[in-house]
Amino acid sequence: MSVATGSAGNALDPDDFPSNPSTARHFNELVEARLSRRSVLTGGMLAAAGFLTTSVVGTRTAAARTPHGGGHGGGHGGPGGALLGFQPIGPGTGDDVVVPPGYTARPFIPWGTPLLGSLPAFVPGSRDAGVAGGNTAEEQGQQVGMHHDGMTYFPIDHEHGDEHGLLVVNHEYTDEYYLHTGAYVEEYTEVARDSYTQEMVRKSQNAHGVSVAEIRKGHHGEWELVNSPLNRRITANTPIQLAGPVAGDRLVTTDRDPSGTTALGTMNNCANGETPWGTYLTCEENFNGYFALEGEDAPGFDPAQVFGPEDAQLLDRYGVGGDRFNWATNDRRFVVSPREPHEPNRFGWVVEIDPFDPRSRPVKRTALGRLKHEDATVHVTKGGRVVVYMGDDEVNEYVYKFVSARNWQSMRAQGKSPLDEGTLYVARFDENGTGVWLPLVHGQGPLTAANGFASQADVLVKTRLAADALGATPMDRPEWTAVDPRTGTVYVTLTNNTRRTAANAANPRVANKWGHIVRWDEQGGDHRATSFVWDIFLLAGPGRDSATPEGSTILAEDAFGSPDGLWLDPDSRVWIQTDGSQPGAANNQMLAADPYLVDDAGQPEVRRFLTGVIGCEVTGIAMTPDQRTLFINLQHPGEDGGSSWPHDDEFTTPRSATVVVTKDDGGVIGT
Repeated sequence: MSVATGSAGNALDPDDFPSNPSTARHFNELVEARLSRRSVLTGGMLAAAGFLTTSVVGTRTAAARTPHGGGHGGGHGGPGGALLGFQPIGPGTGDDVVVPPGYTARPFIPWGTPLLGSLPAFVPGSRDAGVAGGNTAEEQGQQVGMHHDGMTYFPIDHEHGDEHGLLVVNHEYTDEYYLHTGAYVEEYTEVARDSYTQEMVRKSQNAHGVSVAEIRKGHHGEWELVNSPLNRRITANTPIQLAGPVAGDRLVTTDRDPSGTTALGTMNNCANGETPWGTYLTCEENFNGYFALEGEDAPGFDPAQVFGPEDAQLLDRYGVGGDRFNWATNDRRFVVSPREPHEPNRFGWVVEIDPFDPRSRPVKRTALGRLKHEDATVHVTKGGRVVVYMGDDEVNEYVYKFVSARNWQSMRAQGKSPLDEGTLYVARFDENGTGVWLPLVHGQGPLTAANGFASQADVLVKTRLAADALGATPMDRPEWTAVDPRTGTVYVTLTNNTRRTAANAANPRVANKWGHIVRWDEQGGDHRATSFVWDIFLLAGPGRDSATPEGSTILAEDAFGSPDGLWLDPDSRVWIQTDGSQPGAANNQMLAADPYLVDDAGQPEVRRFLTGVIGCEVTGIAMTPDQRTLFINLQHPGEDGGSSWPHDDEFTTPRSATVVVTKDDGGVIGT
């Protein structure tokens, strides 16, 4: 996810300016070729279904829908039975969370909730109090952070895990005006830079990172926060170990850390993953905008002359510079200079956290590559190897996967991390519906010293450059990935790409402002495979039966845009969350799709399940093991003003928060 631009989302976010010069064929070209001989997934594998010649299909009731999935069935729906049993709701434009009849949604642990230490109460800033208003930086470090994003629920134990666990929540970034003034101040970021203090920078840094919160159901059936020694904050100043091939490499050493083994902090924590051994993966996304380049405002500034060709190339390819959060004003670590050019290289990693050991040090797992990590979906495949699927969230970037070297249990028994040894791949999507995983391995193909890759550490620090060299397929902002627990089919959301200019008969949009979802099956059902077959799951937008379909394949009653968050629950419901432009200027939303039930246009059943509040992004998703409590997050409500959610009686300041969704009859969510 990138920093939003309000519910309309029409402005191009500064994090989405492309930095990829690759000339490989763009995904929109492949969509044209692929949809002309469209396939559907059958039994978890692709089978040809003829040409896409169907014209606009009618409404949900008029469209014939038939099961097409395989898998083992059982659970609460799927093959042989519908997965979606709730009544769909309409688009939302108000400042309240709306869920279907028979469901209840409650806000939970908003930004500023006392979490640990002295348990300081939330105090919003005040324009009257100036930029020093509100909680102190130290207090913010003891409270739930700002702008909730990806999260995971970890049961405390098997017996009580449905009612007692740890909720681990990412905090992606900050709206500095709300953080310091408590109110939306349109001109704040433009005029406040010169007045920034070290205290303000530290407060912003302490609002970033990750919160670990012990929670349980109370006597009245509502979830509550526990004052627990397991509660923890990990911020932009927490010591974090560097592990894997990059640890100790020249490209991650600094004057403060000449060993190149201990980074300070994690930031812009977007989506997440969890491992089969019970740890949490948090992903560093748009780290680039926190740095200032020394001398970048000077006339004729030339990074190659200032930093040298190698460092300048890295800074450019990752878009480093701009200091959008003003940290460089009072923290020299975020000023990139010829003497200290490597601090940005210590960000852009997947970070592993043990949520049950508050004394443990988080670890940046460098074997998974350095990019704008959206998420890290972990799947155990044949031979017990772990596979991690990841998207690089920027226009024209790539989809990746990592495969561990050996069985994860045997590696851990030997004291080794399955995330430190293995092979990182980048995807190439071919026109005929097949694809290839290209290995990012030093010495193979163009990844040699002669081409600027001196070692495997070089390949990983320069992941984007290595993927460019291999000819990977540029995509329309790859975001969340997910794996169907029944079939192993892998999904990725492609949020949008308004810089797209090509049009075609199957996708007539001049620019892909609505986004789409792609899915694929690994060869032989083995996620270690280096080839796959792929298809378009759906193309978002106003709806194929709307007055202006704009190439969308969903029905108008299910209209949505900018798919972002993505998760498949144990019954294979595809939960889709949005961040950006919505048809009709509606608020962002969450929908569910049944991948096993399609209509006569080959499109899945889709129903709108939840609508968010003004200016928010709907993101983050987790469930209790019994699937009877759903946790989602609303990020940056009222980012452009207009919201007071979660409507606390004491405060008008909008606050990001988790939302707890339950079914009134105590049933499984989605049925």
